Amino acid sequence: MNFLAHLHLAHLADSSLSGNLLADFVRGNPETHYSPDVVEGIFMHRRIDVMTDNLPQVREAKEWFRSETRRVAPITLDVMWDHFLSRHWSEISPDFPLTEFVRYARTQVTTILPESPPRFINLNNYIWSEKWLERYRDMDFIQNVLNGMASRRPRLDALRDSWYDLDTHYDALEERFWQFYPQMMELARRKTL
Repeated sequence: MNFLAHLHLAHLADSSLSGNLLADFVRGNPETHYSPDVVEGIFMHRRIDVMTDNLPQVREAKEWFRSETRRVAPITLDVMWDHFLSRHWSEISPDFPLTEFVRYARTQVTTILPESPPRFINLNNYIWSEKWLERYRDMDFIQNVLNGMASRRPRLDALRDSWYDLDTHYDALEERFWQFYPQMMELARRKTL
């Protein structure tokens, strides 16, 4: 899962949106640095990542990547799940339009910025102003996201080419998303994520 899915699942679980978004920027035990609700959100994010990586649909999808891009398949798939969530938001969350949800999420997340790592602050400078979460629905933007990550981290250069794997298997990936994401939503609502 990427940013939008983590925020959405956190919302459904009444968990800290701040902690769920911050988690990728925190190493080790966060308990001495953040409030208990943010810490709980960080741990929820970590549990979701482990669960998602081990879902049969996600393991299957990783195998569809070519040998030269398979190493970055988990990252590419995380971004792709956000694409499907953004694209189908009106079906998934008909009572909370995406633009309103993004406004709500931003309000929640910005409360922790003063105590946040510089990289997380930098992310927040872009994610909201450039409307990333809404733009995930466009495959051209997904390609830009993958290229941007590859540019910032040369060891992830294969992300540039992983876009072709997404394009080749688009319909099958969308089918897998619908197989597991509603189940993740239900687990979040039951607070069992």
